[in-house]
Amino acid sequence: MNKKILYGILFSAGASFWWGIIGVFYFKSVAFVGPIELVIHRTIWTAFLLLITTTLYSKWSAIRLILKNQKKTLLLLTTGILIFINWSTWIYAVVTNRLIDASFGYYMMPILSVFFGIIFLNEPYNKQKIVSVLLVIISVIYLLMNFSSVPWTGLIVAITWSTYSLLRKKININPDLGLLMESLFVSPIALLAFYLLSQDGNNFFSFSDPIISFWLFLAGVVTVIPLFLWLKGVELAGLGTSGMIFFITPTCQFLLGFFFYDEYFDLNKLIGFIIIWIAVAIYLHDLSRSGAGEGN
Repeated sequence: MNKKILYGILFSAGASFWWGIIGVFYFKSVAFVGPIELVIHRTIWTAFLLLITTTLYSKWSAIRLILKNQKKTLLLLTTGILIFINWSTWIYAVVTNRLIDASFGYYMMPILSVFFGIIFLNEPYNKQKIVSVLLVIISVIYLLMNFSSVPWTGLIVAITWSTYSLLRKKININPDLGLLMESLFVSPIALLAFYLLSQDGNNFFSFSDPIISFWLFLAGVVTVIPLFLWLKGVELAGLGTSGMIFFITPTCQFLLGFFFYDEYFDLNKLIGFIIIWIAVAIYLHDLSRSGAGEGN
């Protein structure tokens, strides 16, 4: 293994562990704020930090080119709404002790993205991909038959992110620039929501309490750092290798939810997860073969 691939693996693993552990501990630590204000700060401070990085890396000319394309701009508005829903749902899952349910969605996401790619983008497929997609569908149908066990937050996380990924493939722009525009598009919603919270005195962010305010500002940092780690990992090791490493994220979330936070996990959910894990194993086996030559 050459150094380029090794560094790529380390960056991808860093991002995956960040999403699976550091992000969870951070949002758990500020859970007292509530999911609404947390998603407000995640949106606003992510936009703020990406404005800084875009300026530092002199990428404003690329932003202007995107804005000149009406189709791309409208799609970014749509993906902005999708990622806002995704963030809101995941934060809600963390704050309300539904981390296991959220991990279900993260296991589903890459396979659901494959399914969307086959249906909407005519992407190539093989027997392994079809089997993994079918197993995901079987798992969801089984859980729907046992309504009380349905991991709704996980399903919303998976569907919004997979739809988001599908639309972003159609745009084909740098992820950091796309996220900047998406967060800017939904920032007015976040600012309005914060204004309404502050009118009722329900906000925690205040210049009179700099410690909590700084802690809430870190919501943007916690979002932006793993993004750049992931982008660097994909650049150096390739998407296939990074895609396999990504499953560290839901595995860490599941283990934290089950062992550390003692979340509820019944037999029906266990069966649904076993089916998903088999689907993931088949998907990873196929990914390891098709991605064996990446990163060279």
